[in-house]
Amino acid sequence: MTESILETRGLKKYFQTHGGALHAVDGVNVSIGTGRTLGVVGESGCGKSTLGRVIMRILEPTGGEVLYKGQDIMKLGQRDMKSYRAKMQMIFQDPYSSLNPRMSVSDIIADPIRVLGRITDRRKIESRVFELMDTVGLARRYVNSYPHELDGGRRQRVGIARALSLDPEFIVCDEPVSALDVSIQAQILNLMMDLQEENHLTYMFITHDLSVVRHISTEIMVMYLGQCVERAPARELFEKPTHPYTELLLDAIPIPSADSRYKKRRLARGEVTNLIDPEPGCRFAGRCPYGDDSCAAEDPILTELYQGHFVACVKRGVS
Repeated sequence: MTESILETRGLKKYFQTHGGALHAVDGVNVSIGTGRTLGVVGESGCGKSTLGRVIMRILEPTGGEVLYKGQDIMKLGQRDMKSYRAKMQMIFQDPYSSLNPRMSVSDIIADPIRVLGRITDRRKIESRVFELMDTVGLARRYVNSYPHELDGGRRQRVGIARALSLDPEFIVCDEPVSALDVSIQAQILNLMMDLQEENHLTYMFITHDLSVVRHISTEIMVMYLGQCVERAPARELFEKPTHPYTELLLDAIPIPSADSRYKKRRLARGEVTNLIDPEPGCRFAGRCPYGDDSCAAEDPILTELYQGHFVACVKRGVS
């Protein structure tokens, strides 16, 4: 069994509002094996990006642990955390807003190297920048260009080069291709998979696109309103979805066929649960086609239904 490089235990992130605490991430347990890719999927607002930012300590958690190779990084001070910043990097969703418009491509890629003092010699930094540009397939003629002078695909390559500049082991990829054209998406995905193989990287790949997550992931975690409702190997999740929400997600995938218009699709009913101080019970119960009063009586526990296949559902948590 592959050793876990990153693990979360009961991770929570609540945002205080005038009406109470909004439970953006609520008790999420994650384990990612070295060299593997965990895909995180769910509809907008389910807490995917917040989970990634809490793991990276861009946002501080409300509770829980984040273990990186067994070390709870949430207990580290700013000085100790600095060394972990090199090992854990992030690729952001919007390649334009995540890059400083006042900095050239060279400065953007070299900035983490300078901040952590990895290389101090100017010529060696320049050589490292060119090496990274070659690695991500970005022509050297863009070295003095600014983000607004590049298209979306090249901007995202700059973001990837910046993430690779400190030789990380683990990268949170927050919807890195959602803002790109379909043809560019394929190029970036293939690049990321090649880099993973060459550099033995571990990814947490956040997306709402099920076709993308199927292509790149080893394992997939489905989130709904701040909680993990199902986790399974990628192929098994698509072939044998168990949670009602997962079934509805997969049923919503467009089929490129004229006959698909005759296919009857299941629809979610009811209203979305309020995440401000939510009541106990399954948060999907009000929209679930199988839901009844028993679903609201207790919080569903993530249970291993098959080997490596976990589901949080009162109706389907017992085989």
